[in-house]
Amino acid sequence: MRFTAIQEEKANYPVAMLCRVLEVSRAGYYAWEGREASARQKANAALVERIQQVHQDSRRTYGSPRVQAELKAQGLPVGRHRVARQWDALTRFVEDVRLPLDNNASERALRVAALGRKDFLFVGHDRAGRNLAGLYSLVATCSANGINPREYLSDVLLRVQYHPASRLDELLPGPWSRRLAANTS
Repeated sequence: MRFTAIQEEKANYPVAMLCRVLEVSRAGYYAWEGREASARQKANAALVERIQQVHQDSRRTYGSPRVQAELKAQGLPVGRHRVARQWDALTRFVEDVRLPLDNNASERALRVAALGRKDFLFVGHDRAGRNLAGLYSLVATCSANGINPREYLSDVLLRVQYHPASRLDELLPGPWSRRLAANTS
């Protein structure tokens, strides 16, 4: 995963810096980049193409069990679990429209932690580290939900001193944004 992150970010940052931040050797990265796909990866890529072809030929009506049966009938000895694994990977984003076709957002969120790893190492005290982690978690949650973290924190830090402790969950980013939307409409 680290090498993949370097490959995706090398247009924006020097490879040497990315390798240093992600704690991998440049030689290791370049060896990974230049390597040939394994036999299993090649076989899975060919299988995915065959699965897609059978699915297209069935006018997109076959699920993984029928695709596996069709592949077996065509003389390709492939197990149902292997077809199901490939099928799940191909169709997961279709079943849940909230899932993007790629995972760039999650990799960008992890990048903050990776880039700041050395800075966060010596925060002074364990409690300070937990507080910093909580703050970063809140900011990441706000960003993931389209909430301006500065507005959220400015509002919540004023409200929290008078808000009942039994209802602090109302100040989390999700409920906070719903309440804000209800008040503005």
